[in-house]
Amino acid sequence: MKNTMIQTSPGHKMNFQYPMKMESHFSPSRRSFLNTAIAATLGIQTARLTASESQVTPKAQIAITFDLEMSRQYPRREMMEWDFQKGNLNQETKNYSLKAAEIASSLNGTIHYFCVGRVLEQKDIQWLKTISKLGHPIGNHTYDHVNVWATEPEKTQFRFQRSPWLLGGKSADQVIRQNIRITTEAMKQRLNISPDGFRTPGGSSTALDDREDLQKMLLAEGFSWVSSKYPRHEYSPPNTEPDHEIYQSILSAQKEAQPYVYPTGLIEIPMSPISDVGAFRTSRWKLKYFLKSVELCIQQAIEQGGVFDFLCHPSIMYVEDPQFETVKLICKLVNQSEGRAELVGLSDIAKRLPRKQS
Repeated sequence: MKNTMIQTSPGHKMNFQYPMKMESHFSPSRRSFLNTAIAATLGIQTARLTASESQVTPKAQIAITFDLEMSRQYPRREMMEWDFQKGNLNQETKNYSLKAAEIASSLNGTIHYFCVGRVLEQKDIQWLKTISKLGHPIGNHTYDHVNVWATEPEKTQFRFQRSPWLLGGKSADQVIRQNIRITTEAMKQRLNISPDGFRTPGGSSTALDDREDLQKMLLAEGFSWVSSKYPRHEYSPPNTEPDHEIYQSILSAQKEAQPYVYPTGLIEIPMSPISDVGAFRTSRWKLKYFLKSVELCIQQAIEQGGVFDFLCHPSIMYVEDPQFETVKLICKLVNQSEGRAELVGLSDIAKRLPRKQS
């Protein structure tokens, strides 16, 4: 179903014609009546214009985000070891990340990257420094890609289940806090930048709504916003073309993926459906299905003046979209929106929201 929005054209003027001179045979009462009628008409039209102007759709904010981590089952389905080495990026993933940044820059776009801290243990990080120099923001994605919702230390990451001695007797809270903190420090030391925001590894349909402790932890670590929510939606069976109901489910979920503020003042910027993980790893879509979903979501965001936070992983996309069609499509749709949308980083989205709800 397509929503249609009717807007008053900017600069629209309403024309009224008045007689050059009121004829003398009009009585004072007649003149008074005409003046009152004209004034009333002008008042009605002014009220209509004011109401229409107040309903102008805000500019949509479109973000492209890349999570810098390795993904299980890529580049081959049998590959599962990446769960234990999330930050050990292969060369293809690094090349794709840098090339995407260059393409986005050439199309007046921005990509917001989220870095797993172990990436910074690699000898060569010049590719990531170049991304930063191009002006693309880089956020904190924890050091080992830990599950911030875990309440037991060994369940924070597969790596710690295989090597429990790495936990050193820490609680889940301590493991998570250290993972966040040392990633910030690693970014400062090796990239000479502070992280631009925080994204949780994985997402939850309930976000941090019931985890005030995590909200306060992130605020204490210097973050004003988090990207942790991923709304529920339907998935098509593997290797099956998504039907109308699947796309509608994604569009409905997109409406639930709009930013808001927690009572603590931390801002939530949800991830928008459908991610490349859901599309390619779970449902095994063809690229054209994914591109259709992205286009539908952006069109909806533009029509409603909303936010679309595109989520993907270069370790998946270099296999599924080697020609960068998705990044190019997003930039094209925004550039052709006639000013109704803008490509932004997530911090720009956060700036629209107050720190605390009234």
